[in-house]
Amino acid sequence: MIHPALSNCPVCNHTLTIKKLHCNNCHTTIENDFALSKFSMLSGDELAFIETFLISRGNIKEVEKELGISYPTVRGKLNTIIAHLGHDTSKQEHTTDEGSIISMLEKGDMTADEAVKQLKSKRGRH
Repeated sequence: MIHPALSNCPVCNHTLTIKKLHCNNCHTTIENDFALSKFSMLSGDELAFIETFLISRGNIKEVEKELGISYPTVRGKLNTIIAHLGHDTSKQEHTTDEGSIISMLEKGDMTADEAVKQLKSKRGRH
């Protein structure tokens, strides 16, 4: 049985590196310092969410239905994952203008209630 690679040390919680790669077929072994992928740093739940998001082709409405969660929860999960991957989410939050909200509403990516909440919260910030 092959176990998923750990990304953090269970003793001190620092990032682990991979030292050895091995082929089970020809038994070639390569030793060096190998970095883990950014995605290996995500939790199992976050990876499952990304898989659902991709299968839904980024359609937030489909993700909502599949996972039984609201639009703000989907956005929150996306922002958390984006942050865990090392990207700034603050500028992305502010780029959703009224036109984008209406566009998402028209495409069915957001319910009317969610659009109203988003629009009200935008007006409350200004």
